[in-house]
Amino acid sequence: MFRSRSKVDSAAEPSAEQPHVRDPQAPKGRPTPKRSEAEALRRAVVKPATNRKEAARRAKEARKTALSKQREALLSGDERHLPARDRGPLRRFTRDFVDAKWHVAEFFLPIAVLILVLSMMPSLQLRNIALLLWLAVILMIVADSVLLTRRLKKQLRARFPDESLRGTSAYALMRTMQMRRMRLPKPQIKRGEVPR
Repeated sequence: MFRSRSKVDSAAEPSAEQPHVRDPQAPKGRPTPKRSEAEALRRAVVKPATNRKEAARRAKEARKTALSKQREALLSGDERHLPARDRGPLRRFTRDFVDAKWHVAEFFLPIAVLILVLSMMPSLQLRNIALLLWLAVILMIVADSVLLTRRLKKQLRARFPDESLRGTSAYALMRTMQMRRMRLPKPQIKRGEVPR
């Protein structure tokens, strides 16, 4: 009962009933972690929340970190943390295909402001010009959109024959309506480059 530990260990011989007991002199198969690593691991293993308030606070922090990672990914183009709608090789190719060319729809806002200013002028001739310009811009946007979706679907079918192309046309058209510098995820390709 009051024997030293070394005598107890030497007295107890490994038996068939204790197969999980290993030789203390045998190597453990992995290096001992540094204290800083062990403390970081201990901090990472979070204890369960004790009350609702604590659980809500943790959920809020988790949402906040996920959103910050997502924001950084939208600026850098990191695929791992992008929102689900922007993730995957299909969406990446669609973004690159749109970003490689000029589109009429990306200049819609500046042109709309110009048309608005022209339509507020007292001259009837300037108002008529604004109306014709409005009609011309809408027709050019529609024509550009139809050509873009046709070319995009052709390229996607060639590159991703087994993938579903559902939603890619709408995704591309929404991207063309944003000015290039305002697009998120940020363009990863220069104009005129061939999409990868």
